[in-house]
Amino acid sequence: MDMMKVLTRLAVAFGPSGAESEVTSVIEELARDHVDEISRDTLGNLICHKKGDGPRVMFSAHADSIGLVVTHIDEKGFVHVGALGGVGAKDVIYTPVRFQNGVRGLVCKDGGADHDKLSVMDLRIDIGAASEDEAKKLVQIGDAAVYDAPTYPAAGRVVSPYLDDRISCLILLMAMERLEKTDNDLYFVFSAQEEVGCRGAKTAAWAIDPDYGVAVDVTCADDEPGSKHQGSSVCGKGAAVKVMDRLTICTPELVEKLMSLGKEKGIAVQRDVLQVGGTDAGPIQATRAGVYVGGISIPCRYVHTPTEMVDLNDVQACVDLVAAFSACGLERHRTAGQGGECK
Repeated sequence: MDMMKVLTRLAVAFGPSGAESEVTSVIEELARDHVDEISRDTLGNLICHKKGDGPRVMFSAHADSIGLVVTHIDEKGFVHVGALGGVGAKDVIYTPVRFQNGVRGLVCKDGGADHDKLSVMDLRIDIGAASEDEAKKLVQIGDAAVYDAPTYPAAGRVVSPYLDDRISCLILLMAMERLEKTDNDLYFVFSAQEEVGCRGAKTAAWAIDPDYGVAVDVTCADDEPGSKHQGSSVCGKGAAVKVMDRLTICTPELVEKLMSLGKEKGIAVQRDVLQVGGTDAGPIQATRAGVYVGGISIPCRYVHTPTEMVDLNDVQACVDLVAAFSACGLERHRTAGQGGECK
């Protein structure tokens, strides 16, 4: 699988929260030859199942992205917007955007807005329309816009919009491509609506009822200029094994299993403590009577901006770690209090 070619396909696919089908269609095409079953659920999750007789293992990488949604069109033809997920107004000012119907525009701000106190409610999209009537022929209330930025390599790293979380979708696809027969019963979930509350992982985990859940997602890199040390992982030091974030304290035995697999297989790993945000591990962990959870994360600079950056060696390390965990020996445990351990 050509990493950059596939990533570019995933990055340009339209997929804001609630409208992930273009992204999941690309994934379904690429995954079809590597799993036994593919299904979609009511919420829009794509679930790829590689059958095994052992414990159920659910990997989850979210297919959706943050975006902007049309809330009002004024008499001058400017499009007022709200946020889909965690959009920072200062991060997106003057960014090119596109709608699903192909209309393109530019994020600008209300002329009277204080830049230092800028909020999403101050943002407008200029689609070139000269009037309200002209603009309404191009976009409608409720239409979503996504960043219209390029994907390109940069000295062993890659810059792209929506590495959160298309890079993790790529990692699961690459791991699936490598897998031979395994005893574990594997579910690769490409979840919907993570950016607006981890909704897809909640419903998918309820249906799958996994023994183990592993969220694959980006994590804030601690080597950005002026880092406030909200995260502990850095670009270029390998796969970041999640210890905790704001939604999840990962199962200690699973953290140690992932770390030991890294050492055993010669995979670069680092421990990840994140003081902001969360991943699909949160709702997976709290499903039914509870699930053993962990996280495999990719350190990412400039998260939720139109130009995120990850290290390609870290990406490969995450692929290797997902593949190693998929094939390792795991104890089955289905009932609260019954226990179970990684071995």
